[in-house]
Amino acid sequence: MLVDLRINNYALIEQLELRPSPLLNIITGETGAGKSIMLGAIGLLLGNRADSRMLFDTERKCVIEGQFDIANYHLQDIFEAEDLDYDSHCILRREISPNGKSRAFVNDTPVTLEALRKIGANLMDIHSQHDTLLLGDGVFQLNLLDLYAGLVPQRTMYSHAFRQYRKLETDLQALEGQAAQASKELDYNSFLLNELEEARLDNEDQDALEQEIKQLEHAEEIKYKLSQALHGLRDSETCATGNLKEAVGLLGQVASYADNFRDLRERLSSCLIELHDIADEVETAERRTEGDPARAEELQDRLNVLYTLQRKHQARDLPALIEVRDALRQKVSSVLSLDKEIARLRKDSDAALAAVTKQGNKLSESRRKSFPHFEKQLGLLLADLGMPHARIVVQHSTSAPATSGIDVVSILFTANKGAQPQTLSKAASGGEFSRLMLCIKYMLADKTALPTIVFDEIDTGISGEIAVKVGRMMQQMAQKHQLVAISHLPQMAAAGDVHYFVYKEDRADRTVSRIRELTQEDRIKEIAHMIAGAKPSENAFQSARELLALRGEVVGM
Repeated sequence: MLVDLRINNYALIEQLELRPSPLLNIITGETGAGKSIMLGAIGLLLGNRADSRMLFDTERKCVIEGQFDIANYHLQDIFEAEDLDYDSHCILRREISPNGKSRAFVNDTPVTLEALRKIGANLMDIHSQHDTLLLGDGVFQLNLLDLYAGLVPQRTMYSHAFRQYRKLETDLQALEGQAAQASKELDYNSFLLNELEEARLDNEDQDALEQEIKQLEHAEEIKYKLSQALHGLRDSETCATGNLKEAVGLLGQVASYADNFRDLRERLSSCLIELHDIADEVETAERRTEGDPARAEELQDRLNVLYTLQRKHQARDLPALIEVRDALRQKVSSVLSLDKEIARLRKDSDAALAAVTKQGNKLSESRRKSFPHFEKQLGLLLADLGMPHARIVVQHSTSAPATSGIDVVSILFTANKGAQPQTLSKAASGGEFSRLMLCIKYMLADKTALPTIVFDEIDTGISGEIAVKVGRMMQQMAQKHQLVAISHLPQMAAAGDVHYFVYKEDRADRTVSRIRELTQEDRIKEIAHMIAGAKPSENAFQSARELLALRGEVVGM
């Protein structure tokens, strides 16, 4: 439960601290005094979006902190799921800086807003007018019925199975779309692949082909040049090998005179050997060089095929062209294997749908069994709140499996004897809506483990004895949950174990909101003001005492 709430520098609140009772806490005050501002601050503490424009002093950061005693609520798994250290004394804190940046903390550990929301959702439930409007929504009604019937675990299992089914369906549709597109391209890709396969690209050396065809195209020139080179090397009277051989002999004649002469002779002898080898290779090349028009034409045709394919596929060289061919092989092969994958996915999807349908039918049966109990209990509670002829009917139909199951529900209502129940939006007035929501919250109180429940003017549209009964109902709820209720009704104010008063204080420079806990004497005065206005009569004071006496208090002036 909420042990301590501190709000600093938020909207009209400069500084506020609230230490609520573990039972029923009532907050009253004039319209605009700041009650809704408090709820906005609590909303920030639970993860709502922040706005730096709400800062009281735009030069300082806003800090909202709530301390909770959660020892009896078994929330260890929630903290473990968020990788947070659990402590029975939990502190939530939200900071909003003047530049609009927001930070959140759980037990002084920085957390994301999503983590703060998950933790906060297990600590507090704020009922507002928006919830009352949601009561007319079918999905909201189904959630209430599941919570009432204790079907949340069963529904969670169904939702998990449904998500698996939807994922398989999404994957199947994507694969079928891919297969349809691939089928359109299959013929063209197969044609391109066949063309590349016929080109026999593997173990081909394009550079060698280009070099060989150059030699064949210039065979006559090459043969003549080689013959001339051989003549200069070996076959003429003044050939290089002859001159070199003579120079070796001359150096040999003087080699005995100095070591360096002998070294020069050896080096020149090595050059002569190399020159003879070169001459032999030139001779061999010259003999082998012959023109071959047929071979040249064959090579040119082969190169033309490669050049054409490279231009067609925008491949810069043969390795790039081979990559194109391999990619086409993969595409064609994948199309042929898609049918098998589609068949497998369809089988898995059908099995998942069967599982979802089975779980959906089981969940639907459990829901239908709970409807009569829900209708009866809610009708009895409404009768106790001044609607003896109220009838509640849960209208039910089924649909294809959806996120929440196969059920479509609508809570029908009538407050008048003999009238046919209609949808809430047509049949319920504002006050009836409030009583309906309160009764539902009362019924659900035993089904939830929420430490703290906040009601924002849930008593709208009711008065008199009904307001007294509403107060009693909230007192009963407060035996198991900490309740904080904002109200304008004196009957509700008298029902609280603790009464807080929100008021505005005008300073020289601005207006601020404040809150204080009322003493017993102050409570009589405040309730009298709520009954009769600014100048209550003695009768109003007496009525205030009587209202407080209804909850067992004996108060005197």
